Amino acid sequence: MSAAEGQPPKRRRIILLLPLLAFLALSAVFLVQLFSGRDSSVVPSALIGQPAPQTILPPLEGMALPGFNPADFLGNVTLVNVWGSWCVPCRQEHPLLMQLAEDESVRIVGLNYKDQPENARRFLGELGNPFDAIGVDGNGRAAIEWGVYGVPETFLIGPDGKIRYKHVGPFTPESLRSELLPEIEKARSS
Repeated sequence: MSAAEGQPPKRRRIILLLPLLAFLALSAVFLVQLFSGRDSSVVPSALIGQPAPQTILPPLEGMALPGFNPADFLGNVTLVNVWGSWCVPCRQEHPLLMQLAEDESVRIVGLNYKDQPENARRFLGELGNPFDAIGVDGNGRAAIEWGVYGVPETFLIGPDGKIRYKHVGPFTPESLRSELLPEIEKARSS
């Protein structure tokens, strides 16, 4: 005779139902999150409204561009794009950055994350260079200061040097039109 057979039938039923009840409770939590309407791609940033981190980075070797210097953000609307040549989504969004580069009222600054200089130069040689400046973050410390979760990530800096907007992941034509361009307009008018 097993231990379960020796227990009263009511207690045995409760023990058998516990895993089912736990599963139903977890399912309810997941369903509430799924149908909450909250955009799971939005990652909050504690840096929104704060001055951009004062991280100075050296320029990308072999490019006739300055490095990364937050002092250059003042007085300009600046887009800081964190990218790497090894990043497939960075390659996907790059044509959109090239389009944005045609707008001379927005500076685009690249933060080249954990990349080899020759690979970064090859990437820009193949796809074009939208950047007005490129800083090299070889060890990833600058990305940590900026609160980067992964690449690509993009920050919009207002003329006052404060972070106005953060986009995680690659831009799409829709996110560019409905999110970034309105934020750029707001930053220009402030």
